[in-house]
Formats: sequence, structure tokens, C-alpha cells
Amino acid sequence: MWGKILGALFGLALFKLPGLVLGVLVGHYFDQWFQRKLGNWEGMQSVFGQDDEQALFMYSSFAAMGHIAKATGVVTKAHINQASHFMQQLGLNAQQKKEAQTAFRDGKAVNFPFRLQITEFYQRYKKRPDVLQLFLEIQLSIACVEGKVEQEQYQLLLQVADCLHISKNTLEQLLLAYQAQSRFQQNPGTVQEHAKSLIAAYQVLGCSPEVTEQELKRAYRKLMAQHHPDKLMAQGVPAAMLDVAKRRTQDIQAAYELIKQQRTKSH
Repeated sequence: MWGKILGALFGLALFKLPGLVLGVLVGHYFDQWFQRKLGNWEGMQSVFGQDDEQALFMYSSFAAMGHIAKATGVVTKAHINQASHFMQQLGLNAQQKKEAQTAFRDGKAVNFPFRLQITEFYQRYKKRPDVLQLFLEIQLSIACVEGKVEQEQYQLLLQVADCLHISKNTLEQLLLAYQAQSRFQQNPGTVQEHAKSLIAAYQVLGCSPEVTEQELKRAYRKLMAQHHPDKLMAQGVPAAMLDVAKRRTQDIQAAYELIKQQRTKSH
């Protein structure tokens, strides 16, 4: 739309009426090219009943997941199951799931404009760092689905972090925390397993076992604030995506409680 409007204005200014017609024509082709480049998320807007900002969040999330899943050349059954499980966790209805699957397929395309799509997302949410981090964590969920992150996927995660202006160090910490989170969720049985869960709990909080009580509490409160659903909703995160933040806060809470129990027994 904006291509036609701007084309018409420039054409009219330069060549009067013939320029107006030519400008509309050129602008029309520009609009079509731009829509292909950034992906069509109007379908998301219609089925989710959201504004274009939140529709962009949903489309970008699933399209990026598709692109990362296809990074090694083959989308495995584990990737498909993870994406489907994610849609189920979000409580998507049949039509919403269809749109999410379309976005995922768009992302799998070889010529999908990955950096351009993530940059467009950043432009909308650049003043909301907690939302940007949540988006990165969503991509970590698909990259870590088979227990390890392949080099091709890691390179794409670096691109996401770069486009979102998130440091490589932060990405590394999140990756470590996410991998630790899956280990922490396993029920400890033996003493050895309990020790592994405790180490993972510290990693979930981004801390080392040597931190003071004050430092531990500060790290815990910071993470809880970053993932608070009400705060994220106020910053434009679609309601369907809030379940991701809720589950993250549950893991953060559980990790913190385990560490506190262990420290209490040690004293």
C-alpha cells in the first residue's frame, strides 16, 4: 500500500499525471516485493484477532522456528513434534494452528529472508528488551530439541541475537540455562542425580554455587521480573505466547527453591 502511495506522490511531483500512473504501477510492484520479502502475516492478524504488531510476533516466531529447524538441511520428526507441541501448549484452535504451520513452512524455504524478518521484528519491539529476549528463548526451544545445537543452528541463533541487539555472551548464558532447564526438570533419584539437578538449578538462574545469598536473590528476582506474564502482555506479547513465560517462571521458582533447601541443610 505504502509503495503505491509514495510512488504516486513522487511520480506526480516529477512528471505530473503520467508520472502519477507510472508511480502507482511501480509502487504496486514494490508492495508485492516487500510483502514477499517480509512474509505475509495478515492471516495471523485475522485468525488471532490481534493488531499487526502481535500478528508479526506470532508469524516471526513460527517462521524463525521453521528456518532454524531446516538449518541442517532436514527437518526431523523431533523438530515437527516440538513445533506441534508448542502450538498445543499455546492452546491454538484449528485455524490458528493452520496459520502457525504456514508460517513454519515459510521459514523452511531456502530463500526465506531470515535476517530481514528478524530485523522487522526488532524495529517493532526494540524498546522492549524483555520481549526480545523471550523471542530468542522461543528459538532456543527448537534448536535444543534433540539435546544439542548443531553448528548451522547456532549460527542462526547468533544472527537472531545480532538482529535483536542481544550480546553473544547473553545468548551463551541463555543457551546454557535452557539446556540446564531440561536436566533440572528430571526428578532426582540418587545422590548423584540430585547433585546434577542442583548444578542445573544454578545454571537456570545463571549463577555459580559460590554466589552469596544476596546475589542469588537478586538473580532470581531479575529473572522473575523479566518473565512476568502481566509485564510481557503490557509490552505487546500475544496472550497465546504468555504460557512460555509462565512455564519459564515455574522452572525459575523451582530452581530457586531447590537451592534454598540445599543451602538451609548445609548450615
